[in-house]
Amino acid sequence: MASSKILLITGVSSGFGRALAQEALATGHKVVGTVRSTQARGDFEALSADAAVGRVLDVTDFGAIDGVVADIEASVGPIDVLVNNAGYGHEGTMEESPLSELRRQFDVNVFGAVAMMKAVLPFMRKRRRGHILNITSMGGYITMPGIAYYCGSKFALEGISEALGKEVAPLGIAVTAVAPGSFRTDWAGRSMTRTPRSISDYDDIFDPIRKAREEKSGKQSGDPVKAAHAMLAAIAADRPPAHLLLGSDAVGLVRDKLSALTSEIGAWEAVTVSTDG
Repeated sequence: MASSKILLITGVSSGFGRALAQEALATGHKVVGTVRSTQARGDFEALSADAAVGRVLDVTDFGAIDGVVADIEASVGPIDVLVNNAGYGHEGTMEESPLSELRRQFDVNVFGAVAMMKAVLPFMRKRRRGHILNITSMGGYITMPGIAYYCGSKFALEGISEALGKEVAPLGIAVTAVAPGSFRTDWAGRSMTRTPRSISDYDDIFDPIRKAREEKSGKQSGDPVKAAHAMLAAIAADRPPAHLLLGSDAVGLVRDKLSALTSEIGAWEAVTVSTDG
């Protein structure tokens, strides 16, 4: 490999975070992984005696993030790559789901990711190099009934990633939003929070989607190890992409969305331009 780097990956206990950490270690990188318990820290550090470093951190503990990052910079070394992987999915129709669930979804998926970025940027800026990967979702492009809060959080992270990329590109820092489709991770299982159903009007639109998701859980087409290889390729690239879709389902559904959007823009273009003064 070209060069060994220090990666800081949030949420390395399972899913994409675990797969990426293992593949990065196998490729010769050093990985600092955040976990939420001392038990999980021990499990992670057991992956490599000298290259896997665990840090106990909940990304919603905003007051602790700067100190943890500064400590990593001082005791482990310069963070070359931040991977914002920590996140979860909320399932529930919007009307049925309390605002507290929306706040929690955004605290983890958006505010936690932004707080991590704000913590590493002063160091990356000083060095005039660095790479930030934000794990978003095809749900940051396309939507479906029953995951409005989740899609909202991923649309937000996509927008923040893209805008930040334009701010820091002149400073030698790259930002890549990685949008996976359906993968064999815990997203639709243990990691998903589900709001109880209460309004029967939504049964016909929602129940088949929930049933299909539960039946598909663990059988998704996407392989997390191959996703890790794709992310490592982006990390190694001289000119990393601003957006990287992962999975044939993601590219198909996003292309369909863009096509439908183009058609709708065309259909309403006369009304659109009629507002010019």
